[in-house]
Amino acid sequence: MSPPQTAARARPFRDGLLRLDPPRLLGSHCPACGTTAFPSRTFCPRCRAGDGLVETELGVEGRVHSFTVVRQAPPGVEVPYVLAQVDLPADDVRLMARVVGVAPEEVVLDMPVTLELAPFGTAEDGTVLLGHRFTAAAEVAR
Repeated sequence: MSPPQTAARARPFRDGLLRLDPPRLLGSHCPACGTTAFPSRTFCPRCRAGDGLVETELGVEGRVHSFTVVRQAPPGVEVPYVLAQVDLPADDVRLMARVVGVAPEEVVLDMPVTLELAPFGTAEDGTVLLGHRFTAAAEVAR
């Protein structure tokens, strides 16, 4: 009798970038000035404090601040795709990520988006590597 099938193992493509369950991006919060940064830093980008930074989970809801449609990419990367700066208002963080779930010509400024994890590659041991992207909120993606 063969062992039961299990789901493929997965981990973030970079340590300290995200948490898988529940899916969350990980940033750093500076208690000295209140700044939250993504990705996590060893010092605060605003006040330069290096002590006391705390790992923090970021919100999953965002809005498109700006974007571009990428039409040329290395072999193996499907184009066109949308690369956007996404604001996470709950954390006062802006980050860059792909936006999926709508055609590139349907992406607009201030469009609501939600974090999702996506396969990014496979490690040498067969572990699925996960990265992040944002998908258009359901009311937009109709």
